[in-house]
Amino acid sequence: MGENKKLIYDVDEDEFEEMVIEKSKEIPVIVDFWSERCMPCRMLSPILDRVVERLNGKVVLVKIDVDKNIDLAVKYDIMSIPTVMMFKNGEIVDYFVGFFPEDEVMKWVEKNLR
Repeated sequence: MGENKKLIYDVDEDEFEEMVIEKSKEIPVIVDFWSERCMPCRMLSPILDRVVERLNGKVVLVKIDVDKNIDLAVKYDIMSIPTVMMFKNGEIVDYFVGFFPEDEVMKWVEKNLR
């Protein structure tokens, strides 16, 4: 990656409070609820990585594998994957479900950074 500051994290239920809720009080956090068995998830993942890297520290990305973190998927009513949420100040401010091309993902992120 090259940055001094890590921008992309794989997180489980034990780390969620610290890495999403608390961290989003300092910087917006994008949460990608995904699964290895989900082809659209696997297509979206590198797009999210590139968008976050292009924004260079304005946002961080947290990836949650729903197969390994079922309680989080239930808590956040994840019915379809991929589901991507933006957290700010400990709260969900926006989300989308499904695959979108990189330019649309970037527009969504930039809109939510305003």
